[in-house]
Amino acid sequence: MLARVAWLVVNIVLVWSLGTMAQNEYMMYKDPQQSAAARVKDLLSRMTLEEKIGQMTQIDRTLATANSMKTYSIGSVLSGGGSTPLPQATAQDWMNMVDNFQKEALSSRLGIPMIYGIDAVHGHNNVYNATIFPHNVGLGATRDPDLVKRIGAATALEVRATGIQYTFAPCIAVCRDPRWGRCYESYSEDHTIVQEMTEIINGLQGESPRKGVPYVGGKDKVAACAKHFVGDGGTTRGVNEANTIIDSHELLSIHMPAYSDAITKGVSTVMISYSSWNGVKMHADREMISGYLKGTLNFKGFVISDWQGIDRITTPPGINYTYSVLAGIQAGIDMVMVPYNYTGFIDDLTYLVKNNFIPMDRIDDAVSRILLVKFTMGLFENPFGDPSLVNELGSQAHRDLAREAVRKSLVLLKNGKSGEAPLLPLSKRVPKILVAGDYADNLGYQCGGWTINWQGFTDNKSTKGTTILTAIKSTVDPSTQVVYGANPSNDYVKSNNFTYAIVVVGELPYAETAGDSETLTLADPGPNVINNVCEAVKCVVIVISGRPLVIEPYIATMDALIAAWLPGTEGQGVADVLFGDYEFTGKLPRTWFRTVNQLPMNFGDENYDPLFPLGYGLTKVSLVTR
Repeated sequence: MLARVAWLVVNIVLVWSLGTMAQNEYMMYKDPQQSAAARVKDLLSRMTLEEKIGQMTQIDRTLATANSMKTYSIGSVLSGGGSTPLPQATAQDWMNMVDNFQKEALSSRLGIPMIYGIDAVHGHNNVYNATIFPHNVGLGATRDPDLVKRIGAATALEVRATGIQYTFAPCIAVCRDPRWGRCYESYSEDHTIVQEMTEIINGLQGESPRKGVPYVGGKDKVAACAKHFVGDGGTTRGVNEANTIIDSHELLSIHMPAYSDAITKGVSTVMISYSSWNGVKMHADREMISGYLKGTLNFKGFVISDWQGIDRITTPPGINYTYSVLAGIQAGIDMVMVPYNYTGFIDDLTYLVKNNFIPMDRIDDAVSRILLVKFTMGLFENPFGDPSLVNELGSQAHRDLAREAVRKSLVLLKNGKSGEAPLLPLSKRVPKILVAGDYADNLGYQCGGWTINWQGFTDNKSTKGTTILTAIKSTVDPSTQVVYGANPSNDYVKSNNFTYAIVVVGELPYAETAGDSETLTLADPGPNVINNVCEAVKCVVIVISGRPLVIEPYIATMDALIAAWLPGTEGQGVADVLFGDYEFTGKLPRTWFRTVNQLPMNFGDENYDPLFPLGYGLTKVSLVTR
């Protein structure tokens, strides 16, 4: 009996000792003193196939439950356009949501933190009260890489203010046809301008101490994403997600250079394009992803698909999902933005690996890249949001920066009719002025797509900001009467003795395919407003648009014309330049065509006959305040 008791005691002590040893086991991957490479190797060696595939999976926030995060070791969660925790959610609301997802991720066997991604493409644009900067086409007009770097740093702070660590930006597409619905996401038709604007990566991530190595420089920086690899801006007739039919020289000389620059700057991730190159879907193009991006360009971060990107490898999308998983992973995609059918993705990828259709070294390559980024950005040491940053969202300093960006993005295309004195700068002190057009008093129109909602909004309530009308009223002398009319008649204008008129017209907000256009016309009643007003009184026309539009038929009636692009929430920047407190300095980032029949038309083409060429932009002789 005593022997049995002694045996039992010894076994209890042994089990306790082993448990204690297991608890105290040194885990290299948890040691921040080790190199990122050593930590990746150690963690990878401990992971099951299921845990590895979980890291390769990005799911929509609506599916991120305690069960899904922990059970499947999900590597990433995202918000799609307009996907928020609450209507008008605060920074703290966002942080609480992200932190809750993180707690579930950390409760998994190995405690690997998830990374949360969002489309912060012109500021933290999904979030109420965030600073909305001009869209990329406007930033391209500034020709100011330092400004763009500062915008990147401000955006990173606002993203981190909500507990998020990863933005799907910048878009470094080279838009070669303004009929494309994503043209405003492109800095320019000129790849050299796009290359200069990759400086935003240093703002978002911080400046990498080692060229070509993924880098995120602390809790006030975010992982960036160069997109969409590659040729997305070169599709035939600008059709979104379609086919880019060009030879390799043109692809490499026009659409590729900005990727080389982004990689040199240490961009953490690259997103693949929905489009095809000469009939081959980019999401399935092993030669371009594994061969050129990871091989020739030596990209060391992770490659992510676009939203349901692998589904669209087939036509119709998803008709053979197992094949799409095989083709996408074998091509070199490391993380898949599923975002909904994650169990189907996990099951299919598991089957493909276990049955030797996809080798384990391809899985290990993908997971190693994902873990490298997570270790490099300090996610294991600082997985949760920093509440001290919440007041960075929509801060005055960031709004002032956005206002500066608006000023520098404006392009003066005309100032005075032939033989007449320039109209601009406008006098602040006159008896009465007219402001006309819906676009003068609509924050949603100013901001464009990818703002609050995927397709944008069309009111003054969805977020906070300053409309152009409000900016004008706050800039003119108190004695100046400002009259606003959305669509005034010609007789009304003639009979009211206005000193001058400011007409604001443009195109409605859109994103992606919804913005594809064969006509590129001003939204009604824009042309009527121009004609009714400008035939009756001296007028300056401001165009709010993501690209050049058909304007030649109306230009003779205008005294002055300004391309304001999609300026964002800080409309005061328009008034700053309009009334002469600052000079016009913007230059066209794209060719302004005469008719759509000329398209595509880019600088350097034969028979180049634009209304205004790439780089065009007038300036004023001197600053005036009147």
